[in-house]
Amino acid sequence: MLNIKDEKNGGDLIVELEGRLDTTTSPQLEEKINAVIDGVSKLTFDLKNLEYISSAGLRVLLSAQKVMNKQGRMVVNNPTEEVQEIFDVTGFSDIFTIQ
Repeated sequence: MLNIKDEKNGGDLIVELEGRLDTTTSPQLEEKINAVIDGVSKLTFDLKNLEYISSAGLRVLLSAQKVMNKQGRMVVNNPTEEVQEIFDVTGFSDIFTIQ
């Protein structure tokens, strides 16, 4: 299960994820991002409550990163230890700006 909370303030969009971002839930996030990403200059993913991310979830984040490379910047905040480990092992920690 994945809970997605988003807050848009002008060109800033904060997306808070809670639960598991996997094959089952990643289409839900992709749909949400595609619906709200237009006009966003800074996209922040807050992952403090994300328990797990699969390759399908990584693909959604990467696709958001590609869009944001053209129209602004993307930041990943507060990844849990488990999620940070997945970023490190897959090399995504070199691709994303993690704070």
